[in-house]
Amino acid sequence: MYLGYERSLAWLEGVRRELLARGEEAPGTTAPGGLGAIPFVAPSYPVLESAARILDGTGCRLAAQNCAVADGAATGEVSAGMLAELGVEIVEIGHAERRAGFGEDDAVVAAKVRAATAAGLTPLLCVGELQCGGEDAAADDCLRQISAALGAGAGDGIDPASVLVAYEPVWAIGAAEPASPEHVNAVLATIREHLTVPGRPVTLIYGGSAGPGLLPRLPEADGLFLGRFAHDPANFGAVLDEARARRPRLETP
Repeated sequence: MYLGYERSLAWLEGVRRELLARGEEAPGTTAPGGLGAIPFVAPSYPVLESAARILDGTGCRLAAQNCAVADGAATGEVSAGMLAELGVEIVEIGHAERRAGFGEDDAVVAAKVRAATAAGLTPLLCVGELQCGGEDAAADDCLRQISAALGAGAGDGIDPASVLVAYEPVWAIGAAEPASPEHVNAVLATIREHLTVPGRPVTLIYGGSAGPGLLPRLPEADGLFLGRFAHDPANFGAVLDEARARRPRLETP
């Protein structure tokens, strides 16, 4: 909600220019995790249809910031199925603001992950610790949130490889600086170790005051989840360049 309707459209046009200026290679067509850079944007609901039109032909994937727990009579909500009809491919779930401001507990987050998956969308699951502390405690907190959201250990649990996991330490969101690279790399390495099975790599990205210059310092991250620093489309382009310049993490899926 930082940007209104007109500013959102202008921003999307700027993102389009950044993508097209980088030629045919800019919008990757393969998955993250070492097989190419894939940009995505998650604008507010009212501009999703316009975003699909503006970004058509750029390879940029469309994401939504939230979805309802299910279809049906839920005034003011937006179902995952409707998002899919609009051309949305990714939906953000469990952001710290949703958890804190709207009372979305683990059960709600899990229900939304299942609704998104059932609609054919890729959940972008946000996890992160509340307070700045040790890396082991942060990783444990994130793994607990992931397990609760995916139903790990249950017979019908969701495959972690089918979800994008965004590590966003709550204390770093909106801060002047992101979490230290040492902290982020350690937490992501632990999460990856616990979630990865042979042939099913997980995709982990970092958010929380992320901007240009950070990704090269995060070898354990598959990408960045940008916030206010991407309000200038040039910063979006700069991070895309950083992503494209990286050596592949994994040679095979």
